[in-house]
Amino acid sequence: MITVTADVFRLAEVFTISRGSRTEAKVLTVRVERDGILGWGECVPYARYEESLESVTAQINGLPADITRAELQEALPAGAARNAVDCALWDLEAKAAGKRVWELAGLPAPVPVTTAYTLSLDTPENMQRKAAENAHRPLLKIKLGTPDDMPRLEAVRRGAPDAKIIVDANEGWTVESYLDLAPHLVRLGVALVEQPLPAAGDEDLIGLDRLVPVCADESCHDRKSLDHLKGKYDVINIKLDKTGGLTEALELRNLARAQGYQVMVGCMVGSSLAMAPAVLVAQGAEVVDLDGPLLLAEDRDAPLHYDGGKVFPPEPGLWG
Repeated sequence: MITVTADVFRLAEVFTISRGSRTEAKVLTVRVERDGILGWGECVPYARYEESLESVTAQINGLPADITRAELQEALPAGAARNAVDCALWDLEAKAAGKRVWELAGLPAPVPVTTAYTLSLDTPENMQRKAAENAHRPLLKIKLGTPDDMPRLEAVRRGAPDAKIIVDANEGWTVESYLDLAPHLVRLGVALVEQPLPAAGDEDLIGLDRLVPVCADESCHDRKSLDHLKGKYDVINIKLDKTGGLTEALELRNLARAQGYQVMVGCMVGSSLAMAPAVLVAQGAEVVDLDGPLLLAEDRDAPLHYDGGKVFPPEPGLWG
């Protein structure tokens, strides 16, 4: 039996990116029960990819109750619906076998990894204050993507002079603004820029000097995306809600590395249940951004453990 429910988690404070603001995380929780064993997973439908709670619920409800993980890869496209079901099936298989998911997948036991902490888009003054509050963290991610990003970036660097910084423009820049900002990104020690241009217009990245490594986020979903990224990006951002689950995420990671890309593992704003399988994909990644639970005012029971800027692998009571 496959069931899906909508859950809402309050955010600790308003979270803003170039496309808008939110005060809560709306997620779908999928439970798969077979032979008295229950596996579960979570997804975050994303309007940017023409997903809604209702449309993703309908996709999940249309699946056969006894679908296998292999059949699922063909039954649904890459996206939120397939992600939640795929992760639930992995959890179910692990519980049925009395093993951890990484054992079933033939992976080494996971270890804690350093994760970014995201500062949402705000006034330069507020972003400097938040940067100072989190200056002890080893890696900060800044949401930008407006015509007035330079004062924000300067402010964050003042607030956290020693932190490693990555920038996420969320498709908000033009070629001109990117070229104007690029030397300042170098000057301020920015280590990575995510999706500077709209995915539909990222052909304009071809031939540009990438003074700072450029990461494909909205432009990269699954393995099929890689053919369109050559010459544009240095890094790909793997998110399970884009790949359609852990199964494809692991395959994408392997193929991307074989093609010479560095790997970032990111997330939507969700609970520890959504992050847990991504921690497995994040093993060995150059950049990890799995801070969703840190942005919440409430979380799942048996949540992921965060300490010293690191996220720890999930306990069996949560997932996998």
